[in-house]
Amino acid sequence: MHNILIRVLLLLWVVSGCFSETVAADERPPNFVVIFVDDLGYGDLGCFGSTTIKTPHIDQLAAEGMRLTSFYAQTVCGPSRAALMTGSYPLRVAIRQNKVEVHPELHPDEITIAEVLKPAGYASAAFGKWDLAGHRGDRYVPTLLPLYQGFDEFFGTSTSNDTRVDLIRGNEMVETKADMRLLTERYTDEAIDFIRRKGDQPFFVYLAHSMPHVTLAASDDFRGRSAGGLYGDVVEEIDANVGRIMKSLTDMGLDEHTYVVFTSDNGPWYLGRSPAHRKRFGIDAASHGGSAAPLRGAKTSTWEGGLRVPCIIWAPGKVPAGTTCDEIASTMDLLPTFADLAAVDVPTDRVIDGHDIGDLMHGVEDATSPTDAFYFYRRTRLEAVRSGKWKLHRALPADKTWARYSKAEDSIDINLPMLFDLQTDVGESNDVADEHPEKVAELLQLIEQARIDIGDYDRVGENARFFDPQPHRPDIRVPVSSNAQQ
Repeated sequence: MHNILIRVLLLLWVVSGCFSETVAADERPPNFVVIFVDDLGYGDLGCFGSTTIKTPHIDQLAAEGMRLTSFYAQTVCGPSRAALMTGSYPLRVAIRQNKVEVHPELHPDEITIAEVLKPAGYASAAFGKWDLAGHRGDRYVPTLLPLYQGFDEFFGTSTSNDTRVDLIRGNEMVETKADMRLLTERYTDEAIDFIRRKGDQPFFVYLAHSMPHVTLAASDDFRGRSAGGLYGDVVEEIDANVGRIMKSLTDMGLDEHTYVVFTSDNGPWYLGRSPAHRKRFGIDAASHGGSAAPLRGAKTSTWEGGLRVPCIIWAPGKVPAGTTCDEIASTMDLLPTFADLAAVDVPTDRVIDGHDIGDLMHGVEDATSPTDAFYFYRRTRLEAVRSGKWKLHRALPADKTWARYSKAEDSIDINLPMLFDLQTDVGESNDVADEHPEKVAELLQLIEQARIDIGDYDRVGENARFFDPQPHRPDIRVPVSSNAQQ
């Protein structure tokens, strides 16, 4: 009788322990992996229509998850990273010394995704391209690197791989002129190692590949393999390394407790008119950039091809498999969405432009975008707005600074507002402004609201953030609103 009682008590203890572990596992917040590639075009993946570049692992990610087909980033690298990290339009966020640069130096008082997740016990790491501490590999601000922005670990480069890559671990430069052929694999190695070491606690991995931004380079195993040329080789190597990440999550039993987001920082380069790139790559310069098909425009432009990027969200058992969502969403939505999933608060002392898109990505019936208007900025200049299916381009002269990165037909003066129905005309080829004057007036009003709130090339936004002393926005000479956040 005594032995039976002991066995019963032991059984109850084991069951109780298992139940406690199950409850703990259920209560633990999910992991997040963001794979942020550089200059990948909307049409450069098999699951988004490419017929020359083979991406079986990313295609599988889409088959097991959700494609977001109206997902937006920003026009170029640095602003896109500022938007993702802070959940805010780049012109709104605070920049060191209040300087508005093409590639912003993100102010240390800005709050990043990693800092938002920290109260929930997340381990966070950034691997690859940072580009928020200065855009020169040998001239960056050490105190603006990821370890000062909420991340526990960093291995990567401070900037783009234009001509060279110098690698930093933590805050220390550890390698100069790294072999660019090996970057994709090395960044992935670091991410997998971090996941293995931190798999017993919630983690956030920000894996920001340097490519397919030029200078393109592929390892021996991939060079010459793709029908898409060297650019295709680079994308197919990224795809294989996405497969490695997914296999690691599955092998560790973390797949059903992890959200993976795969997307790009902006549209693809168009290098055919750039004198510098033609000098480097010859008459074949255009082949070093990707495809935004079927969209119009490319990186640096505010046509759809400049900001609309491929996006896939994967989370087995949470994100419905094989689904597509065409509602408006953006990189700015990741911060509030992750915060909700992790049960932590978003900052309340500043405007956050992103929205929680949990209902969209979880396939809630009849869910619609919480974004009433998405604004298209080219550096400081507000050029267009999208609301629902409608997109309006303002009347503005062409931005000659960026003309060399656009086809001639895309670098044009817009003398009157242009309106497009993106539901029927995703390529922005049929201006219907004359047929819908009431819609033009409505969207122009949204433009004016954003000019007041966020700012524009000729004015400071009332809710733009400035944490350093005057002057605010030294790039323009206009009075600063008394309502501007200090």
